[in-house]
Amino acid sequence: MLNNTSLDQLLLLDIETTPLTASFDHLPAGFQALWLEKSTKIAPDSEDEEGTYFEKAALYAEFGKVVCISVGFFYVENGQYQLRIKSFSGDDEKTVLSGFLELVQKFSIKYPRFQFAGHNIREFDIPYLCRRALINGLLLPQPMHLHHFKPWEAPILDTMLIWRFGEFRNYTSLKLLAAVLGIPTPKDDIDGSMVGKVYWEERNLPRIVEYCQKDVLTVGQLLLRFKGLPLIEKEGVQIVA
Repeated sequence: MLNNTSLDQLLLLDIETTPLTASFDHLPAGFQALWLEKSTKIAPDSEDEEGTYFEKAALYAEFGKVVCISVGFFYVENGQYQLRIKSFSGDDEKTVLSGFLELVQKFSIKYPRFQFAGHNIREFDIPYLCRRALINGLLLPQPMHLHHFKPWEAPILDTMLIWRFGEFRNYTSLKLLAAVLGIPTPKDDIDGSMVGKVYWEERNLPRIVEYCQKDVLTVGQLLLRFKGLPLIEKEGVQIVA
């Protein structure tokens, strides 16, 4: 599989998002009304629209924010693929996004067959990043002008879509896909549903960054498995400060 995909042209990607504010009460009054309107559509049976905010707001770019973006780059050393991982994180979302967008611009110029790679990034990560960048008044690099691309021309390699093999009924999580393909993954102490609590209540951003980086590594291992190549050993992973 993926015979025409060059791993060294890929920018592996994963993001972590949280609600825009620590609680519904901290939202400006106008946005509170807009969330109540939104919640009637996404959770019509809920009797706690304010509680739904903390549970669901991070999923929507209009009511959430990006606190971490982790990226990965393949390179070859001693005849084996290795992975270099770098993260952009912090409380200032505009700074986080700016660093990432600058990297995308440089990477896409350097590599003629540039593609983003990740799990469910076509439907979540990339659109979310585009929306939050525009909300923060930032310009998008050319590879993120997705409205210009036909669906099959967009520079996105999505492992969830690869696994679907043309079937669109089911969602397969990264954790499940790694398990069925026998890819070892670290025992995480959090999952995506806990990121908001870890960020707003525990104030433990490094914990979120570590979780995000593990997902990038898992995506890298999936791509190697899809291509029938050896998985990366622990010593083959470099975290860039």
